[in-house]
Amino acid sequence: MTADQPTILATSGGYRAGSRSRLEFDRLVHHAVELSGVGGRAPRITHIGTASGDQRSFNAELDEAARIAGFDFSHLNLFTMPNHPDPESHLLEQDVVWVNGGSVVNLLAVWRAHGLDSILRRVWQQGVVLAGVSAGSICWFQGGTTDSFGPELAAVTNGLALLPYANGVHYDSEARRRPLVHRLVAEGTLGETHCTDDGVGLVYQGTELVEAVSETRGKGAYIVRRLAGATGDMSSALPRTCPPPGAGTGHSATMSTREAGEWACPPGGEAAAAEERLEPRFLG
Repeated sequence: MTADQPTILATSGGYRAGSRSRLEFDRLVHHAVELSGVGGRAPRITHIGTASGDQRSFNAELDEAARIAGFDFSHLNLFTMPNHPDPESHLLEQDVVWVNGGSVVNLLAVWRAHGLDSILRRVWQQGVVLAGVSAGSICWFQGGTTDSFGPELAAVTNGLALLPYANGVHYDSEARRRPLVHRLVAEGTLGETHCTDDGVGLVYQGTELVEAVSETRGKGAYIVRRLAGATGDMSSALPRTCPPPGAGTGHSATMSTREAGEWACPPGGEAAAAEERLEPRFLG
């Protein structure tokens, strides 16, 4: 079974602690299955763990989580060689492709070396739901922020670009993510950037963002945009209260820090990037 149109679920979640295992699949993974429309049989899900080097010990933990969830579960490993002779045929047989976190920079390089970037685009176009967490979220976009290069977060701008935006993950749990997204958007390094708190996912049909969903109450999703006509370098600026953007943005002032009504501003008070908060639907 495939979705009736190309579908992506980009998340900062999907796992929870298990009662008799280290982890279980949380509501976001189950929602990816729902988006596929599968029924009457066990959902077929393939996990791609390239971003963490296809760790077999983690694969085994996911196998246990899948057994608990009742999934027909498999892995597409690329280290040290692909474990399927025809990865595209294997992926086309799935309802959901779930990509785990790790290094998005390494993931993209290895995928391109194996032609998986083109394969995943075709799989997506055929209606297999693409989903993932962290690096497995950023990869579907034009780029985002990453610690792939070292402890200091940096921009990555060579994502698969199935979605014409950038992506920010772990927006509430890693303090450096939010100000970096604002600075990169203000500078123009990243375009419109869609961000998720931990436990939140964004649903795209085609390239349109249609819904924010959450497995954790009280969390948010955010859209960060560069304000028209903005100038200035935000590299030394901290978020502070600024006047709301003028007419023509089409969006109301919401949140750019932890408090409503605040905006990220460069020195001099001219707003360069604005953030809109989306209230996710709780998957209860």
